[in-house]
Amino acid sequence: LIGRLMLELPEEMGLIAVAVRQTQGKGRGGNVWLSPVGCALSTLHITIPLHSNLGQRITFIQHLVSLAVVESVRSIPGYEDIDLRVKWPNDVYYSDLMKLGGVLVNSTLIEATFHILIGFGFNVNNSNPTICINDLITKFNKEEGTKLKPLTADCLIARTVTVLERLIDIFQEKGPNGVLPHYYKYWVHSGKQVHLHSEEGPLAWIVGIDDYGFLQVHEEGKGVESVHPDGNSFDMLRNLIVPK
Repeated sequence: LIGRLMLELPEEMGLIAVAVRQTQGKGRGGNVWLSPVGCALSTLHITIPLHSNLGQRITFIQHLVSLAVVESVRSIPGYEDIDLRVKWPNDVYYSDLMKLGGVLVNSTLIEATFHILIGFGFNVNNSNPTICINDLITKFNKEEGTKLKPLTADCLIARTVTVLERLIDIFQEKGPNGVLPHYYKYWVHSGKQVHLHSEEGPLAWIVGIDDYGFLQVHEEGKGVESVHPDGNSFDMLRNLIVPK
């Protein structure tokens, strides 16, 4: 639907599709994404000029969206310590324990403009099969003696889009350094050690992400190298970065 409309509407018009339930969603690598009622689900269309800071580093957009999802909750007064985090390259996690949502970005370059379709979905209100944002809020209330209210999918979709708009503006003005300190504040990988290629593979330390959004790892004796998200998969449960 969005793909058909995006070239027919005026460029200044915003375009978003919001789903209550999703039965034919797509994940990375051709994975199927099923989403029941209770999730925040949407596809957003934006345009990015090729000759801009973000246009020259377009892979960064997925990191900005993941950060926007986390910030949609953690920028609400009182909700700053709800333990939502970003996992490279495009997942939203509860601490470093469970996946709560994900982001999928498709881009098409037409003349000097990127047309970006951003699909994001995250679990707001389903306790099964894993955990949801409102479970985290309930847990936080019990532990801290607070009375934070549950959040709604509609509210968090709106907040995500608003935060994303601000992050894009910052990136266009200041480049990666304008957003990376904030990204690292919420990401799950700080100081983590991983195996490369296999469980018996060489050990490396996760350093950060480079100016193009690729993961940087430091392997003993080899220095810092960048790992491309499309060619590698990060298995957090086994602390592995393996070719896909």
